[in-house]
Amino acid sequence: MLKMLKHLKKYSWTLVVIVLLLVAQAVCDLWLPTYTAAIVDVGIQQSGIESATPSVLRKSTMEELALWIPQADYAAYVEPCYSSATEEEAAKLGVTVTDEPLLKLNSVSKKDAEKLDTLFANAFMARSMMNGSSSIDMSAVMSGSTETQERQQVSPEQAAAAIAAMSAEQRETMMAEVQERLFSVLPQSTLEQAAITSLQQEYVALGIDLSSVQSRSIWSNGGMMLLIALIGAGAAIAVGYFGSMTAARLGRDLRGKVFHKVLLFGQQEMDQFSTASLITRSTNDIQQVQMVMVMLLRMVIYAPIIGVGGVIRALQTNASMAWIIALAVGVVVCVVIVLMSVGMPKFKRMQSQLDKVNLVMRETLTGLPVIRAFCTQKREEERFDDASTALTKTQLFIGRLMSGMMPLMMLVMNGVAVLIMWTGAHGIDTGAMQVGDMMAYIQYTMQIIMAFLMISMLSMMLPRASVAAGRIQEVLDMPVAVADPAAPKAFDPQLHGVVEFKDVSFRYPGSEEDMLSHISFTAKSGETTAILGGTGSGKSTLINLIPRFYDVSGGQVLVDGQDVRQVSTEALRERIGYVPQKGVLFSGTVEDNLTFGSTDIAMEQVKKAARIAQAEDFILDRENGYQSEIAQGGTNVSGGQKQRLSIARAIAKNPEIYIFDDSFSALDFKTDAALRSALHQATGDAAILLVAQRISSVMYAEQILVLDDGRLVGKGSHEELMRDCEVYRQIALSQLSKEELDDGKQK
Repeated sequence: MLKMLKHLKKYSWTLVVIVLLLVAQAVCDLWLPTYTAAIVDVGIQQSGIESATPSVLRKSTMEELALWIPQADYAAYVEPCYSSATEEEAAKLGVTVTDEPLLKLNSVSKKDAEKLDTLFANAFMARSMMNGSSSIDMSAVMSGSTETQERQQVSPEQAAAAIAAMSAEQRETMMAEVQERLFSVLPQSTLEQAAITSLQQEYVALGIDLSSVQSRSIWSNGGMMLLIALIGAGAAIAVGYFGSMTAARLGRDLRGKVFHKVLLFGQQEMDQFSTASLITRSTNDIQQVQMVMVMLLRMVIYAPIIGVGGVIRALQTNASMAWIIALAVGVVVCVVIVLMSVGMPKFKRMQSQLDKVNLVMRETLTGLPVIRAFCTQKREEERFDDASTALTKTQLFIGRLMSGMMPLMMLVMNGVAVLIMWTGAHGIDTGAMQVGDMMAYIQYTMQIIMAFLMISMLSMMLPRASVAAGRIQEVLDMPVAVADPAAPKAFDPQLHGVVEFKDVSFRYPGSEEDMLSHISFTAKSGETTAILGGTGSGKSTLINLIPRFYDVSGGQVLVDGQDVRQVSTEALRERIGYVPQKGVLFSGTVEDNLTFGSTDIAMEQVKKAARIAQAEDFILDRENGYQSEIAQGGTNVSGGQKQRLSIARAIAKNPEIYIFDDSFSALDFKTDAALRSALHQATGDAAILLVAQRISSVMYAEQILVLDDGRLVGKGSHEELMRDCEVYRQIALSQLSKEELDDGKQK
């Protein structure tokens, strides 16, 4: 799968944009629980008051609080941060009661703000206890008594007067004792909540509308939450667009590369891949890679950021419940490992079974007439059913596996949520945690689990995509046996249409014996060289060496004085008009098929080629003539018509060398004779290499090659071979009578 990433290099800038958008989306998603907690804790529970540090308070209140703040801290932090407030400044802060001198909070750093929160939280708590508004008996704390000792009853006024009368040293000693006995025992959140309750009373005394403060806080945090959600949604939409676009373009590029590579394949490479397999690799396999690439681009960056960021945020919210996250992640990882170990072998098997289904389907569709003729429909149905059933069973197993993963993950998520609520409720009861923080913690934990869920989904999809990517890469990495040389040579300009075999031997890959052995001959321009021999003698193999469908195992094949391995295949094949043994037509019009060999063939040349190939009559008999549609594979024309159109296609190209691989076998004798006569007159100086089974098709050739078991056993004219070659004589006498051969009347 990693090899697929190299195909994304051309989309580097798009990938950078996707990464930036994913980071933005992840950051937005991580911020949302913070604002949820702020709405619940600050907006609802604290009436919009964010911290224990007053933004404005009466000077008399500050003097009371100063009694409970260490003198050094008061001088270093509190006093520099507050200044007298004018009526205009007080009005801006919402104060309506200004009968006393007021102090306002100046701008402070984040570090100083945290210190002020701690100092004021402690001071407000101590003040509220001193005034009797707390359940803790401050008189017991001041008198140093315990519950088992007799307490000295001290009124709030007496306590305040006593503290005011203390020296600085006595006050510091008392503050240290209060810190040890009270503040160090109570959670900071409890102190802050108590301080905010006292601060609310102070704001009410100043005439500040707390409902207005609360509304502003909720609307402010809610507005920010909505804005962040919109930004995150916009980033997600953009990631989806760019990710899908990049994956689609990758699929297009892979299809193009596979198609281009297959076009370079020779017969040797095609023998290693079935046609059905190549089709599956070009369609289904690339589609699998494309689908997974969309998921990768959307999740591979997002999931780790959410997972790591969620852990950090959750620990910042409440570190005491970290074990819940560890437990949830451990369970998810175990589920993923089990699913992967069970599912990966099935994914690999499914691709090969899909190949099998495509192979059976293609063979059935191609051989449908034969299947009907032999009444084997039932057997073919059973054969297809076996392949389809095997694939279905594997797909059902994988489907059940994948469908079972989601309920398991939901069970884990809901179980974790219940566990957090159970544990968080105790924290809320003891004052160590707030409701909003618990809600945020649940959201962070869900984000962490969702990140692992995304990774687990990818881990389930990656095995199949990895198999598909390997199959695609196998095609792309396949070395081409017939490749152009690094520095192609030019043909001899003095020669046109000359083919020469010099001691050529050929052996198919993997074979232990030569198919052709020590073949030598020269096919001259303006002459016809016919190749005759029994079935399996190597006739088609021999002519397939000329356009380099295969490369020779020994010797040389020269075209116009140059070894075909030393020239570019394009330049070589431009000189050749090739008509295969089995006529192949393409979907399109008759004209499209006849101009297939070149884009600059004139219509007059097309019509001339059709006349020479004896195809003009049946073309014009069709309703639209040369614009008549040819079905895929030429299924709407007969075998003889298909061969004649294939011959006309080669003639229209006007090549230097014609190769006919038993291309007249579907023609009747009359059409065969007329075609060969017209072809002889039209080809001029071109060399013709003709493979045939009929003696009547080759007996008038200037040169006849007789092959027997891969060896050249005869070479010469008809008369010479009848006299000197026993193999040729036997073939000839098996087809024609001695009188017909002697008279030379058969054509």
